[in-house]
Amino acid sequence: MSLPDEPERRGFSRRAFIKGASVAAVTSAGVAAANLAQAPQEPKSFAIGEHEVELKINGQQRKLKVETRTTLLDALRDRLDLTGAKKICDRGACGGCTVHVDGHAVNSCMMLAIDAIGSEVTTIESLTQGEQVHPLVQNFATCDAMQCGFCTPGMVMSSLACLQRRGKPTREQVQHDLSGNICRCGTYGRIFEAVERTAEGATK
Repeated sequence: MSLPDEPERRGFSRRAFIKGASVAAVTSAGVAAANLAQAPQEPKSFAIGEHEVELKINGQQRKLKVETRTTLLDALRDRLDLTGAKKICDRGACGGCTVHVDGHAVNSCMMLAIDAIGSEVTTIESLTQGEQVHPLVQNFATCDAMQCGFCTPGMVMSSLACLQRRGKPTREQVQHDLSGNICRCGTYGRIFEAVERTAEGATK
């Protein structure tokens, strides 16, 4: 048995243990605070009902009121009168409602309008400015790449995403990137030709 004034011969003293534990606790707290500061902010939540939101559409900030269940497609068509994107299957199977969100082609019927807050949404309307049209739109007309025209806006937007992503895509790449878009008139060959002409720089 050690006497009170006898030095500790092995292990840590109680004083050293308490001191070490205090330092560790302070360090852990500092690390936790740093991690908390770097953690991404939770997205804004919305209660059930209608809310006023602001979306960036074709480079412009647009204010509109939507319910939490309102899809981006319905917000565009019913609240902003941007009817280029077509509501056909309404289940993400036909591609008729394709728009770009932050440069990526998405089915707007499968995305909530509130999920587009903070993103840049681009629709088919942006490709026509007065009498000036995008070369891809011009080549769709030149190649007669449409009949009823109902699928055309979504097909154009998917084609544009393909061109922006690949530059000069091969026929197989075009077919792959447009595989989610259905043309009930069957003008796929002319659509592929329009995309290829645009990639080559043809404008007439």
